Amino acid sequence: MAENTEGDLNSNLLHAPYHTGDPQLDTAIGQWLRWDKNPKTKEQIENLLRNGMNKELRDRLCCRMTFGTAGLRSAMGAGFCYINDLTVIQSTQGMYKYLERCFSDFKQRGFVVGYDTRGQVTSSCSSQRLAKLTAAVLLAKDVPVYLFSRYVPTPFVPYAVQKLKAVAGVMITASHNRKEDNGYKVYWETGAQITSPHDKEILKCIEECVEPWNGSWNDNLVDTSPLKRDPLQDICRRYMEDLKKICFYRELNLKTTLKFVHTSFHGVGHDYVQLAFKVFGFKPPIPVPEQKDPDPDFSTVKCPNPEEGESVLELSLRLAEKENARIVLATDPDADRLAAAELQENGSWKVFTGNELAALFGWWMFDCWKKNKSRNADVKNVYMLATTVSSKILKAIALKEGFHFEETLPGFKWIGSRIIDLLENGKEVLFAFEESIGFLCGTSVLDKDGVSAAVVVAEMASYLETMNITLKQQLVKVYEKYGYHISKTSYFLCYEPPTIKSIFERLRNFDSPKEYPKFCGTFAILHVRDITTGYDSSQPNKKSVLPVSKNSQMITFTFQNGCVATLRTSGTEPKIKYYAEMCASPDQSDTALLEEELKKLIDALIENFLQPSFLVLREPKHKI
Repeated sequence: MAENTEGDLNSNLLHAPYHTGDPQLDTAIGQWLRWDKNPKTKEQIENLLRNGMNKELRDRLCCRMTFGTAGLRSAMGAGFCYINDLTVIQSTQGMYKYLERCFSDFKQRGFVVGYDTRGQVTSSCSSQRLAKLTAAVLLAKDVPVYLFSRYVPTPFVPYAVQKLKAVAGVMITASHNRKEDNGYKVYWETGAQITSPHDKEILKCIEECVEPWNGSWNDNLVDTSPLKRDPLQDICRRYMEDLKKICFYRELNLKTTLKFVHTSFHGVGHDYVQLAFKVFGFKPPIPVPEQKDPDPDFSTVKCPNPEEGESVLELSLRLAEKENARIVLATDPDADRLAAAELQENGSWKVFTGNELAALFGWWMFDCWKKNKSRNADVKNVYMLATTVSSKILKAIALKEGFHFEETLPGFKWIGSRIIDLLENGKEVLFAFEESIGFLCGTSVLDKDGVSAAVVVAEMASYLETMNITLKQQLVKVYEKYGYHISKTSYFLCYEPPTIKSIFERLRNFDSPKEYPKFCGTFAILHVRDITTGYDSSQPNKKSVLPVSKNSQMITFTFQNGCVATLRTSGTEPKIKYYAEMCASPDQSDTALLEEELKKLIDALIENFLQPSFLVLREPKHKI
């Protein structure tokens, strides 16, 4: 009898008005329990309520995710600030409302939905399920939906949006984030990630329609609606056909003796990289058996991010040694990024940084353009792009070779957006990159693409092999011709936003109000650019050419010795990042001297500008 009474009390507790003493929380609890139809996430909130965990409930229910890098990213689990069935439904309802306003032909052109292999048992959230619910919301509103029937690389979604002339698309992925996370990445009709003001307008629309509509939970529509189409075969075929545009030495590839190992990091990349190698005429790369199949727990790595270098590439390097393969290629879990390593003569492995790979890609794509260009092609019509925190090596190549180089704000959404402008004006974009191993060869996709980057590295290595040159040796040749570019990127963790703000405000009022520093220790500063305020001392009008980004902190210092250093906050983590690069002229070939100079400057930057000894900062973590 006592048990039944307890059950009745619990039942009453969960269905009566809530009296936590916080009206906002009481309302949020009521909404969640009314709207959530996922038994596991609903139960998570019920358990917290039963146990009187009001702070935890407030953290989960009284704030909403905001649009970050082109969409939403958070941990999976119950609550309005997490990724789950209900928040994905709400986000898609907001998307529908906004797209209906923007496109009169929305219901003719349709919407693309793709997903990776992530999942979480405790919340019953998987990328596939979240993709089905995304499709269901739109199908219930009579919108045609191109829903991929299996997991795909992230680049397939923007590619499909363009090819199918859809109004927009969503990829359910958290890329290389920890296993607990998932995300909702949004692409506009152009095939580029969304930029402002679309993100803010979509967020407004989400907040205007948070209650699930009739039909929004009906994921059976994915199996029954005539408006659902599967673009997988068509898009895969067209993508692989388009890859041929950046294949220049297929005959050499057919004959190469080089062997390649590929790891897909438990994600989506295996099948698609295998197909890409076939298109280029290669034998298939050797897969890492423990990592080739999807595994949402990423069970063989501490962190599913190939950018972390040799520590996470352990299995692929050992396999390469066993198989006598000299090159290792690693795509991250959603296959939009690429890491590469090469076995050296002394038996050690060279893991290339994003900036080093970009130097090789820049040289390669321009060299191939020169050898294959039509008679009337003009080098002044050619462009390469990089984010402003990435290496300036492409700028050095452009100055010597006569093509154009441009910088964008950090994030591939800005690169994609700029490429569209250039293509519309009849320009040719050969290559674009960001230092965090994101590369784009050609313009078939308007986002970073690890699948195409992997096979281009393979072709480059095969071509160089015919001349007995390694990738590392070629990198040295690039630096010898265009100038050594030595960079280091790292970060401090800081969990207190006021502390972060005070660091950057101090730099804006260094020796006196509204005065930026003229020196960093003994190093003289030539120019200062502050993206947060729009100031740039190198411009005649003192205004930054790059767009102002008031919601993030970012200041770049150009020093008289050729070094460029940027301090910025992360958009997704409690980090102050620094990016420092020594940009030398070709006649400065003493790398030990250049590295020493860079190290001294970084030490001065940390001591004088970040002042970790005076601030609540964690130890720096080096990022390879």
